[in-house]
Amino acid sequence: MDETETSRGGETAVLETERRGAAQWLWLNRPEVLNALSPALLDELDRGLEAAAGDDGVRCVVIAARGRAFCAGADLQHVSGLLAGRNGSEPAPGLRGDQQELLHRVARTFNAIEQFPKPVLGAVQGIAVAGGLELALCCDIVVATESASFGDGHGNFGLVPGGGGSIRLPRRVGHSMAKRLLFTGDRLPARDFLGTDLVSEVTADDALVESVDALAQRIADRSPLVQRLTKRLVNDGVQVPLDVALRMEMHECELHEQSADIQEGVSAFVEKRTPRFVGR
Repeated sequence: MDETETSRGGETAVLETERRGAAQWLWLNRPEVLNALSPALLDELDRGLEAAAGDDGVRCVVIAARGRAFCAGADLQHVSGLLAGRNGSEPAPGLRGDQQELLHRVARTFNAIEQFPKPVLGAVQGIAVAGGLELALCCDIVVATESASFGDGHGNFGLVPGGGGSIRLPRRVGHSMAKRLLFTGDRLPARDFLGTDLVSEVTADDALVESVDALAQRIADRSPLVQRLTKRLVNDGVQVPLDVALRMEMHECELHEQSADIQEGVSAFVEKRTPRFVGR
């Protein structure tokens, strides 16, 4: 049975968790501020990811958002609070440490999503800008609506990307497109990113949950062990020379021959039945 729970950060419900089959949905729930990332929301995302990682019944995670936007980036109201007290060119006492802690806080959560041991899907509607774009970049697969748009926007407010935007974006959409987004602050429609590594599918505005849910269930039906190993090989393989990556793949393939899931998969094929993978 699907279940929805509300997690609380401070006094405001900032994240909802919903179990749909073997997929754990994490819903950003600050629609009144376009799901801007606050420390409380980051804390709840961390808790949601930790719970999903430890639950063998969860085969994949979906990051989605309530309201008319996916995520408008860092909460600038919080940032402006850190900036209060600045006098001329000198930061207020403790300001530099506060700013750096917020940046490191965002980076830790985004890195955890990218390195999460199970597939992570992003369900994007409305705008995904600045930190919202960086959050989408950390997902393994992104499905977006027809009306969705992506942009950087840091430069519009005198900011430099701190959540991986200047590093992950060119790797996903190419250097020229990345520089356009970074230099101009433009937002471009989701369809402009089909054919890149940012958006894998564009769906009707009213079909996002249905489309992502179907994709999540197809992923969840596969061996969780294979999904984990494959994700690690893909993520690590693009960082090293081809010959090294191929040796990594062969090594994992040889180790995998001893797993229960490969035995189950082959047996199911021979017996013409649906495999029952256990993840080991």
